[in-house]
Amino acid sequence: MWKLKQLMPGGDEEREESFLEEEESDGLCSLSYTQRMYAFAACLVAGLACMFLSMIVFIKPIKFAILFTLGNLLAVGSTAFLIGPAQQINMMFDSARIYATAVYLGCVVIALICALLIHSKVLTLIAIICEICALIWYSLSYIPFARRIVSDLMVRFCDTEL
Repeated sequence: MWKLKQLMPGGDEEREESFLEEEESDGLCSLSYTQRMYAFAACLVAGLACMFLSMIVFIKPIKFAILFTLGNLLAVGSTAFLIGPAQQINMMFDSARIYATAVYLGCVVIALICALLIHSKVLTLIAIICEICALIWYSLSYIPFARRIVSDLMVRFCDTEL
């Protein structure tokens, strides 16, 4: 933990805690900096574990979809412990990533509907593939110029003119 604090800009714990407290909207969260880091790590590990376990039940697409989607939501939601839920929501619905967020959340809902209500294995697999693509596109929105680079690469790879 000490090495992680050294790597983060600012250096001292008081400044980092005050930064994290400022980001909280109503001050409802009374977790310390260390507790937030542990909660972030636990939520992320739980999400990754769900995604890994979903690979074991890949033969049963409905169980796969439920575990995989739960893992995705835990992994994406884990950052709320670092920056606060209000800041997380603000960043998700920022004008730069509003469409990526909407598509990702829509794919999550569609995957769950296909798995839980329709019980169609083919539709569930298609929805999960769309969910993975949407999650990648959403994640790229946090890296400067990443979506533009990927878009340019896809145009180059898929260009049929010779």
